Amino acid sequence: MDSKTKQMILSALCKHFSVDPIGLGGSDENDVKTLYSNLVKASGKQVSSQNKEEVLKWMEYAEGLSKDCFAALEKLNAELAVKSVVLGNGLTPSAADVAVFAALHSSVLGLSDSDKEKIPHVIRWMNYIQIKEELTTLFGPISVKLPQFDFEVPKVSSRWIQRKLQRVQSLLTSQKLSQAQRKLSLRSRRKRLQRRRMPRKKKKKPAEAAAPAPANKETELSVSLLNIQVGLIRKAWKHPSADSLLVEEIDVGEGKVRQVVSGLAKFCNPDDLANRLVALITNVKPGKLRDVMSEGLVLCASNEDHSVVEPLLPPAGAKPGERVSFSGVEGKPEEVLNPKKKQLEKITPNLYTDETGVATYKGIPFMTSAGACTSSIPKATIK
Repeated sequence: MDSKTKQMILSALCKHFSVDPIGLGGSDENDVKTLYSNLVKASGKQVSSQNKEEVLKWMEYAEGLSKDCFAALEKLNAELAVKSVVLGNGLTPSAADVAVFAALHSSVLGLSDSDKEKIPHVIRWMNYIQIKEELTTLFGPISVKLPQFDFEVPKVSSRWIQRKLQRVQSLLTSQKLSQAQRKLSLRSRRKRLQRRRMPRKKKKKPAEAAAPAPANKETELSVSLLNIQVGLIRKAWKHPSADSLLVEEIDVGEGKVRQVVSGLAKFCNPDDLANRLVALITNVKPGKLRDVMSEGLVLCASNEDHSVVEPLLPPAGAKPGERVSFSGVEGKPEEVLNPKKKQLEKITPNLYTDETGVATYKGIPFMTSAGACTSSIPKATIK
């Protein structure tokens, strides 16, 4: 492996572990496995011996890759056909994913569209890692061509359509006539019976018509009522008295951090959330959750059975504090949302990710100055 590839792996691993590369030694001085061991020590994270052994095997695989490695890509494609990441828990990437991504990046970046179509699982995985680990700031983004579907509309003559419409119209007309005749017959019979049985009464003056009851239809609320801002998680830790909750300190450009309580403990490691951008609703009413004050709501995407939940990801380059906008949707956010009006509950059913993972309100993307907010979960609900 050349020194340039080693340096790329070192940079990606330093970002993954949130470690400053200064003081670790040059990439030419050590092999990849030694660099990984040094990074684990520098990060202070506890790694089990079994996990470390599995990661080192993938590090050895990454170190053995060459520039002409399409056969290796095909082998990796077969392995990724049955799992989301190279090594990790469900959808959570590991250091092995980051190292293999960095080793393969230059090779995959130069592939033609036809070659990419031969390794769809590798391309899907590369796209997920570059977004999940925010590696596009270190490496050039790998373009992913979305699948296109062509629908062939059957050709039907206008005469055939006209005959079908006439037939349907005649059937509907005959059905309506028969129903109307039955209703008239029943009404006339009821009236005759009532006249025979009921005694005549004096006519009373008609009372004033009562005012119609107000419609109970609720007005649909706009997403503009929500103040959604880009936030940067400075640190996160487990809630002291609730196993399902995490506490985060989030910077939204106010000169001080906001403390926010989120139900992410079962889905996210607190260390993985540090230095991560999120989309935060900042005009919810502050309140305590299990005796800990919360001053916002982190918007998260969830799959259908809620087994996978993750915070929405603003793009790299979005600035903490900037407001998320929606094209064509105007209006000012509420100063503070009123819990009694259930404004948030009426808006969130219209929040979801599309088939590519872009976060939307009724199909309109969550936009920042650097692009759209995304999630690795397509067609997910957002709350």
